[in-house]
Amino acid sequence: MNIYSTICSKKGKKSKKFAVLIDPDKIKQKNLINIISIAAQNGVDFFFVGGSLLTNDNLDITIKTIKNNCNIPVILFPGNTMQINKNADALFFLSLISGRNPEMLIGKHVIAAPYLKASNLEIIPTGYMIIESGKPTAALYMSNSNPIPSDKDDIAACTAMAGEMLGLKLIYMDAGSGAILTVTESMISKVKQNISIPLIVGGGICTPVKAHDVCSAGADIVVVGNAIEENVRLIENISDAVHLI
Repeated sequence: MNIYSTICSKKGKKSKKFAVLIDPDKIKQKNLINIISIAAQNGVDFFFVGGSLLTNDNLDITIKTIKNNCNIPVILFPGNTMQINKNADALFFLSLISGRNPEMLIGKHVIAAPYLKASNLEIIPTGYMIIESGKPTAALYMSNSNPIPSDKDDIAACTAMAGEMLGLKLIYMDAGSGAILTVTESMISKVKQNISIPLIVGGGICTPVKAHDVCSAGADIVVVGNAIEENVRLIENISDAVHLI
């Protein structure tokens, strides 16, 4: 399966896609099995797996548990070079284009490249943009960077355009885990109008209405993590809201 082609495909009304983000540091095995079951029943398109930190050794077992219990593709969303695992289907090769930390633009990538080259993972070059969320986040702290202000739509659009011109295949706008402020609909719309590659949006999306609005504004994939950990039944309602657009 070519994951990038799946991301780009638009079949009938189901042109928008829904990804559930799993942080191996936070999820318990019993809860993970329940999330997988409900996700499979309700048409979740992808599992994104990763986090800003990995303080335990649950990455491998998390991926294997997902793969053994459903056919939903698993994409690594790595916070660092330690979050590479051959059992996933693909990896977002994240370049933090919203920041000015060279380690997050290219430095860590050089270290990871030979391991990724030797793996069977589908590597998807992705422009990662951290957007102001109203609170400090782990991603900001670990990346040692500043977010794009939530009201600076033009900066976000120009950043995304530059990412596409550099050859990146996806743009991922993220307000971060547990965000107070989500990425605004006006910013999503502005960015989408100025790029031709798929747009992923996540961070603070905790209701079906918000997921619908984010997709309507231009997101091709909506990502939900924290809210589902707190209420797994949101999967069904958010999936319906996303896939009906």
